[in-house]
Amino acid sequence: MSTRIALLTATGTLIALASAGCATEGPKPTDELTKAHTVVEQADKGGTAQRYAAADLQRAHDELADADRLSGQRKYDESRAFAQRAEVDADVAVARGNAMEQQKAAADVTQSNNTLQQEIERGQTPDTGPTHN
Repeated sequence: MSTRIALLTATGTLIALASAGCATEGPKPTDELTKAHTVVEQADKGGTAQRYAAADLQRAHDELADADRLSGQRKYDESRAFAQRAEVDADVAVARGNAMEQQKAAADVTQSNNTLQQEIERGQTPDTGPTHN
């Protein structure tokens, strides 16, 4: 009889723990998933993230896929966390891509300035040839 009581108690405890585990799941992360999908798609369309921060963008895609999969499994808290990480990583990819593009533009301007300076030092301008006074 005591074995049966112990078994019933253990079963009741397991059911209570399982119910508590389900109860801690928040609502379906619809807003988070929508926002993450939008941010990742915008990062894809921008081009600079793909060109200069492909690893960050790939991580965002992977996290978004995990978020979708976990949402389908009704693991909403985990899904929400992955969706939020995907959004952040997509933002990081865009920021890194933009920074790299700006660095390239700055390097191009520096190179142009150096070329102009060399022309000036030679007494010439690129458009008019030698200057004589």
